[in-house]
Amino acid sequence: MSSTSSPSDAAAAATQKLQDVVKDKLPNLPESKAELKAEAKAAASGGLAQLRSFAAGGFGGVCAVVVGHPFDLVKVRLQTAEKGVYSSAIDVVRKSVAKDGLKRGLYAGVSAPLVGVTPMFAVSFWGYDLGKSIVRSTSTVAPDGNLSIAQISAAGFFSAIPMTAITAPFERVKVILQVQGQKTLAPGEKPKYSGGMDVVRQLYKEGGVRSVFRGSAATLARDGPGSAAYFAAYEYIKRKLTPIDPVTGEASGKISLTAITCAGAAAGVAMWIPVFPIDTVKSRLQTAEGNVTIGGVVKGLYSKGGYKAFFPGFGPALARAVPANAATFLGVELAHQAMNKVFN
Repeated sequence: MSSTSSPSDAAAAATQKLQDVVKDKLPNLPESKAELKAEAKAAASGGLAQLRSFAAGGFGGVCAVVVGHPFDLVKVRLQTAEKGVYSSAIDVVRKSVAKDGLKRGLYAGVSAPLVGVTPMFAVSFWGYDLGKSIVRSTSTVAPDGNLSIAQISAAGFFSAIPMTAITAPFERVKVILQVQGQKTLAPGEKPKYSGGMDVVRQLYKEGGVRSVFRGSAATLARDGPGSAAYFAAYEYIKRKLTPIDPVTGEASGKISLTAITCAGAAAGVAMWIPVFPIDTVKSRLQTAEGNVTIGGVVKGLYSKGGYKAFFPGFGPALARAVPANAATFLGVELAHQAMNKVFN
């Protein structure tokens, strides 16, 4: 004779299963004072790590601007100038220096990125660190704790989301000032904008906050995949250049600053290659007068020069990517090392 379970047994089993499911979904509550202290220490450590990433990213960004702004200026002027104004990147440099001198000619519009770059890069590296935490909590991580390149890429994409809120308005101000510098003024005529704050004031007066943040969607469309490629390439090359123990096959010793510089330079190139056409559209959108749309900018560019119209300034962008991003990651690593010496 076969045995059958009673209704009370079935109810008990169902209740236990429900309790197990709920227990898995609820956060683990500390059961002792020691466990509570351990969890508090872990939370504080994680918060401190993100704060350090924020500070290191800001310092790395300043390094990037100092090294890379002249290259960026050339790129933007090639992207936004009418056909025939400049014959090459060298022609941009020659005409800019001849008109405004070395300092003003090559560093026009530098105030906006210098003011904005610290929070911009700080938020980027903070967002990247936060993105890695999210990836670790939502996906399977290797036993050694290292994220895969795909997971690094996902964390990099996430970093662009909070960064866009800062990047879009500052880049709008930057490109407007850079383009203003290439216009020929009539005798006695003054530039439309006297500086970064004046640009913001006039943009807000003309179209409110929406005008100041014009190009935000294009900025995110550029920085999302760009940041994914950026951090993935950096981590991949960094791992390849890290010394490996021939016996265990595991990383042994610290990576050199030279290797970090090379990895940062390569990361910058990897970032620009897939998203440069989007950057051209963004620059045109942010410097155009009146009401314009992304679709209108794309159509206008293509009608003037086909696919090639989306790549003016590609050479200067890649030329800038090498030293600027090498300086960025070198600055970030040096900042981390300095903070480790002070706080550890």
